[in-house]
Amino acid sequence: MHALIAPWQYGFMQRAVLELALVGLVAGVLGCWLVFYELAYSAESLAHALLPGLVGATLLGLPLLLGAFAGIGAAALAIAVAAAVPTVGRDTAVAVVVTALFGLGVLLALAPGSPPGIQSLLFGDPLAVTDGDLVTAAVLSAAALLSLAVLHRVLLAVGFDRGSVRALGLRPLAVELALLALLAVAILVAVQALGNLLVVAILIGPAATARLLTRRMRPMMTVSVATAIGGSVSGLYLSYYAGLAAGASIAIVLVGAYAAALAVAGRPTVKMRPATIKS
Repeated sequence: MHALIAPWQYGFMQRAVLELALVGLVAGVLGCWLVFYELAYSAESLAHALLPGLVGATLLGLPLLLGAFAGIGAAALAIAVAAAVPTVGRDTAVAVVVTALFGLGVLLALAPGSPPGIQSLLFGDPLAVTDGDLVTAAVLSAAALLSLAVLHRVLLAVGFDRGSVRALGLRPLAVELALLALLAVAILVAVQALGNLLVVAILIGPAATARLLTRRMRPMMTVSVATAIGGSVSGLYLSYYAGLAAGASIAIVLVGAYAAALAVAGRPTVKMRPATIKS
């Protein structure tokens, strides 16, 4: 019992677990939609493309939310310009732009003149979460979860039958853009804990694990949230007792959970197809 309770006597550990619980709620639910819509790679690309905006906002003393949306706009414009070149395909344009933006963000974050602590945008540090960070995360998490609840039926309809939803007055492109906007918000919530490099682990890992164990959307979300929060708490224990970085420890545990689910499921990962998921 002492080994279980000891880590939580410290305020920084209490704040870390609260922050990660909020992150797990949002990432667990949103991650299921990202897997359902086959947007896992897009999630990683967007996380990396946002880095210059996040670093720039930090350096200028502006809200991270403003920096995130500035990063999205810059990435979208750069991809559109690169894709317009006749000899450059869209996939190549996305790869070049995302790599360039990520490299720019790393250079800014690791520059000698950058203030101390800005490197946490890269690697995260849940043990450095403040009360203000918790309030911001709670507000953003509530907004994201409310939006996902409102969009639940629309997301299901578009995911199941994209070709026919126009007859219902739905626009698939608008729905996917809304999903990507919520992804940007989720990255903002999670970047303090896991950083830009590891945030995809909690956005995709728990949902991919749940995908191996269930094929109905609501149970999938339940398993995903439980995996995200349970993996985060386990990662904090690993960090506390093994003296490892907290963000990396959480990522390792989440990957381990996926490997265990894969072994239990007894089948290889299959490409996600909307028709295989039920409401």
